[in-house]
Amino acid sequence: MRKKELVAKIAEKAGLSAAAAEKALNAFVETVTEAMKAGDKVQLTGFGTFETADRPARTGRNPFTNETMEIAASKAPKFKAGKALKDAVNE
Repeated sequence: MRKKELVAKIAEKAGLSAAAAEKALNAFVETVTEAMKAGDKVQLTGFGTFETADRPARTGRNPFTNETMEIAASKAPKFKAGKALKDAVNE
């Protein structure tokens, strides 16, 4: 499902216009992104948890030249599905 299709479904289920549904979706994505940038965890009971994981610096290998190289430390976004979502998917 692409964003346009998701916006249409949200608009239909919430009884909103497509423009209002897109604004709501964009606001949700921006809010979660800002919270994760700040290092906060966003937990939606029954749906799941958005958080960041720290990846330490490490040594890697370029597969083309076989040279070793340093890979910088970084943060990676993570999503952990909640029990209700897992149960709904597995029905």
